[in-house]
Amino acid sequence: MKLHEYQSKQIFSKFGVTIPKGRVAATASEAKQIAEELGSRVVIKSQVLVGGRGKAGGIRLAKSPKEAEDLATQILAMEIKNLPVRKVLVDEAANIDKEIYIAITNDRAESKPVMMASSEGGIDIEEIAHRSPEKIIKVHIDPLLGLRNYQARDIAASIDLPREYWRAFGGIAHGLWEAYIQCDATLAEINPLVITSDKRLIALDGKMVLDDNALFRHPDLAEMRDLDVEDPSEIEARKYGLSYIKLDGEIGCMVNGAGLAMATMDIIKLYGGQPANFLDVGGGASAEKVAAALRIILTDPNVKAVLFNIFGGITRGDEVARGILSALAEVKPRIPMVARIVGTNAEEGRRLLNDAHMITASTLVDAAQKAVNAAKGGSDEHPGQ
Repeated sequence: MKLHEYQSKQIFSKFGVTIPKGRVAATASEAKQIAEELGSRVVIKSQVLVGGRGKAGGIRLAKSPKEAEDLATQILAMEIKNLPVRKVLVDEAANIDKEIYIAITNDRAESKPVMMASSEGGIDIEEIAHRSPEKIIKVHIDPLLGLRNYQARDIAASIDLPREYWRAFGGIAHGLWEAYIQCDATLAEINPLVITSDKRLIALDGKMVLDDNALFRHPDLAEMRDLDVEDPSEIEARKYGLSYIKLDGEIGCMVNGAGLAMATMDIIKLYGGQPANFLDVGGGASAEKVAAALRIILTDPNVKAVLFNIFGGITRGDEVARGILSALAEVKPRIPMVARIVGTNAEEGRRLLNDAHMITASTLVDAAQKAVNAAKGGSDEHPGQ
């Protein structure tokens, strides 16, 4: 789950990271009022969860409250990469002497968090990382010990930060680490962290990505979710506890188990098809949950066939079959359905589907081939077998 800049910076501030004075506004008049309160030049920054806001004209400098109002009016009317701008952040403008980059993310290869920093922050950090990777300093952090003081000093020295800023940089590095850990983040980034003309270190921009699987521990953070960036089907799936990700293919997939779902997608591609989604109904899925999953799959107009691949361990095959039939009775789809059910009560499940004239298969290879053929408009020679 991605957080907006203003949300990320508010969290950073709670952990001792210095941020500019400012507030978020939903209207141009609010932006003007904030600018008047700040009493200085301000930056009007669009709040959308995509990169390239500055290049798209979504970040502008205002020299007066009236100009802040005018710019906010323009920015709030924008769409950036097809996302509407609903809020702007009005921040006090900073006189920048130098831009730095600092972030923490997961290094899965090392099974540890890694702090990254560069003496060259700003909008071109990705290009710098690609062109000159040696300019990105990386330090792995032991999750049991946390960020150590010497590590922060090593990073400061490695990016040639003047020694007079080491103490402040260490405080910001530790604050970023605490925000990362306490919020169960997968990314906490400040870009840029700037040295101002009055010798301060300030986080001008911030970004956080949270682990969805840990949101049950953070109901306050879960409420910050921006639904504009999410597919409506994924929002609906979350209501039923379904793991659903929309893709661009034509074969809808309903599977119980993430590993089995990935294998199902792979074998569909092996036989010439393209999966339309990843969908894991989980263990112990009820008929109601399966019916909801099928309704979500069928909302995708690109789906030309649906493949059910169910392993009956915790989930009973007959219960899944009843869920499928319940959804079919409600939605009344006009596309072919292919089902492979094995495990607990699999025979009863297949019998129920056979009686409903669905295409069934006993192996995953057979099921994938039948689904690909059905999606291409072919007919199955042995429906119900």
